[in-house]
Amino acid sequence: MRIALDAMGGDFAPEAIIKGALLALEQLDKDYEILLIGKEDIIQSLLKNYGYTGDGIKVINATQVIEMGEHPTKALTQKPDSSIAIGYGLLKAQKAHAFCSAGNTGAMLVGAMFSVKAIEGILRPTIASLVPKLKGGFGIMLDVGANADCKPEVLEQFGEIGSIYAKYVLEIENPKVGLMNLGEEEGKGTVNLQAAYQRLKANPIVNFIGNIEGRDVFNDKADVIVCDGYTGNIILKMAESIYEIMNEKNMHDPFFDYFNYEAVGGSPILGINGVAVIGHGVSSPLAVCNMVLQAQRMVASNISERFRKNITA
Repeated sequence: MRIALDAMGGDFAPEAIIKGALLALEQLDKDYEILLIGKEDIIQSLLKNYGYTGDGIKVINATQVIEMGEHPTKALTQKPDSSIAIGYGLLKAQKAHAFCSAGNTGAMLVGAMFSVKAIEGILRPTIASLVPKLKGGFGIMLDVGANADCKPEVLEQFGEIGSIYAKYVLEIENPKVGLMNLGEEEGKGTVNLQAAYQRLKANPIVNFIGNIEGRDVFNDKADVIVCDGYTGNIILKMAESIYEIMNEKNMHDPFFDYFNYEAVGGSPILGINGVAVIGHGVSSPLAVCNMVLQAQRMVASNISERFRKNITA
């Protein structure tokens, strides 16, 4: 199994990325190989400095880098030899089983849509985030930023996508699906949310438990939280800020440590032909390690094939 990793993506690349790859390699089975994509001379020099002499890492040269502030579509068109473009090329050619990057988020999304593309029947691929639960384990929230405004049928499909991920990656046998809303009652929310409620309620594929509120994000009421990307991104960023505030005030608790982006490592793009994970721009070696390990779990679960077999158009 081969996991491609963008060595040039992120604020602390390539050092943090390479250190993270080495950390991940210690936890991966021997049949996994990490493909580090980037400027070969720099990567090889750093690997030598870190004392790495094994055969679990292969370097793929990329002469160009898509910077954080660049326009995603223009950058991918004008920089075909960038680490992100090459990473998706490897994924499309099935020379890599997964691709991870802490680089330009927009370029990662555009690259996914125009290279490996959406699975047939998927209305809109989604960025998901793992959500820690008070009683242990994780749930999943989607969308958290790719689709700011969603039609009812898209929200319904997010419930299906999240259910499949929760079952096969998080190993929750019959995941409960909740629709994020401003009240629990069936008639609450916008016209779109009311229509999405009825679609989810009638959908035999999902275990829909109704509307949930913001206070239910971290309890066990729902394993899959469905929302548009606008709402999901606000919830995600607020959770990150809680961790930062507690850390600044020297307040520590094992549960709130999961609010730290490093604990999960990245957000998967779900609904595409392949496994892709987007890391935080400020990813540390630990975050990169966990991003790679998350990709490994997705590959092991054969999640893309699960979507193909179970998603209804």
